Amino acid sequence: MAMKFKPKIGIGLIGSGFMGRCHANAFTAVSGLFDLPGLPVKIILADATGEIAQKGARTLGFPRFTSDWRVLIDDPAVDIVAITAPNIYHEPMALAAIAAGKTVYCEKPLSITAASALKMTQAAEAAGVVTMVGFNFLRNPMVRMARELIVANDIGKITGFRGRHAENYMCSPNVPHSFRTDPQGGGAITDLGSHIISMARYLLGPISRTNAISETIHRTRPVHLGSVDRAPVLVDDMTHALLEFESGVKGSIEANWSATGRTMDLSFEVTGTKGAIQFSQERMNELLVYSGLGGFRRIEAGPSHPPYGNFCPAVGHHLGFNDLKIIEVAQLIETHVAGGTCFSDFREAYEVQKVIEAMQLSASDREGALIAI
Repeated sequence: MAMKFKPKIGIGLIGSGFMGRCHANAFTAVSGLFDLPGLPVKIILADATGEIAQKGARTLGFPRFTSDWRVLIDDPAVDIVAITAPNIYHEPMALAAIAAGKTVYCEKPLSITAASALKMTQAAEAAGVVTMVGFNFLRNPMVRMARELIVANDIGKITGFRGRHAENYMCSPNVPHSFRTDPQGGGAITDLGSHIISMARYLLGPISRTNAISETIHRTRPVHLGSVDRAPVLVDDMTHALLEFESGVKGSIEANWSATGRTMDLSFEVTGTKGAIQFSQERMNELLVYSGLGGFRRIEAGPSHPPYGNFCPAVGHHLGFNDLKIIEVAQLIETHVAGGTCFSDFREAYEVQKVIEAMQLSASDREGALIAI
């Protein structure tokens, strides 16, 4: 019996930093874990300088490299453009890739403003290209299970939501400025808040109103690593926001990158009239479910929670952060070949950006404005 060969799908990666490595590793591993309709093949890597690009290409397994991302996008061998550059570059890179008819895989947040995100979304939809934005925490089987419990009414009518994304990587006042602390980077509410907002929408649907307050804990930071010169910080270190969902459910969100002792507290609690659900990414292979009998019950991830079984046949052996990116890439490849819409695409990321901007607008109003979204 003749073997059926899968079409090769050329991958171009822009950026070889932390998220660039995650993308590259996912494209390497995905075909060994998922039976996909196409085979991703690394073609070319672009980065800020030739030296950085060459090093990244050698480390991450790309045969070619360039210091000009336009060369990558124009390459006819590239089918999917993966963008892991700083936020400010997402719009021009994505628009160029869309114009070239490529599938676009962009890290979150989609852009620096909702207007920019909408421009990118409309361009992609008009061109009919596949898009995906890297909200990889949504790929956790335990988060998927939480949504299934909510949709099935297993915890009754939803009465409240509490969400948090807290980490400690900006705790020290001597952590220097970067693209994150640039006003166009958006601060903690953009960098971390985008994840918990996307998760809130995934679980409970659109958010209709918000009221937020922000705090800049460290008012100055070194202009670069090791510098004695300091510059003011014009973004938030921490934002708290009250929410109202379109369904009428009320809740709250915290985004905080100066949370002492916290390494990955992307967490939520959803309460209902018959039960409740708790989750934290710090214990990402567990879901706590309360049904009124003896407190919260711990459910451990296993093969009964797809696609865990693609990685391991045994309960309790655990998925990791990079596995979530592999799950995300698997959906990207499937949709690239079959057509249709990824979750989460540019349209979904635009909706997240609208919520972020509403929170920023509310926090900037000294009267604490309630902002409709």
